[in-house]
Amino acid sequence: MKLAVIVLNKTECLDTLLTEFAGKGINGATILESTGMAHALSDEGELRIIASLRVLLDPERQKSKTIFAVIENEQLPLVSSIVNAVTGGLDKPDTGILFATDISYAEGLEK
Repeated sequence: MKLAVIVLNKTECLDTLLTEFAGKGINGATILESTGMAHALSDEGELRIIASLRVLLDPERQKSKTIFAVIENEQLPLVSSIVNAVTGGLDKPDTGILFATDISYAEGLEK
């Protein structure tokens, strides 16, 4: 099993992403609101200027969504494919990131 973590900067894609996951049998994700480091440090010196420019360029996006999903190993390529299709590609700036790590133990998961 793996834990897939998606930090979604394009929050407008969240509903479509979750719908696509559910349609492909990827269930039980947990979604948290999150904030990037640059935004959190925006009150600090020079970073305040960078944060101010970001707010001017993209005033709507100050928060991200972090999605945690416990998946089977073989579902990882599918998760990656869905995330890239829905977001337009994680290779695009300010879209998000996806990473996965192995799970050595889990309880409370429905089969």
